[in-house]
Amino acid sequence: MVKRRNFSGEFKARVVLELISGKKSLAEASREYSIKDSVPSRWKQEFVERAGEIFEQPKELPKLGTSLEKRAESQPSGARFVGRERSFDFCKRN
Repeated sequence: MVKRRNFSGEFKARVVLELISGKKSLAEASREYSIKDSVPSRWKQEFVERAGEIFEQPKELPKLGTSLEKRAESQPSGARFVGRERSFDFCKRN
């Protein structure tokens, strides 16, 4: 049994953008990436159909500080952040 290949969203977008921009034809892209012609054609169709979703705004935006507050609550009580470094009060030598 042949295992199906999975392509990342980034790869699909790159192939579709090559097709839309005219850098490659459908046949060229299919040959270069060793995939059937129908696959990038389907990706291009889905890309065009869903392009409007990129510019839609979510119904409700999350509060700005909520994720930072949750992260601070989950940290050990002896830890404090200085820039990107984490220092522990109990590890300091006097």
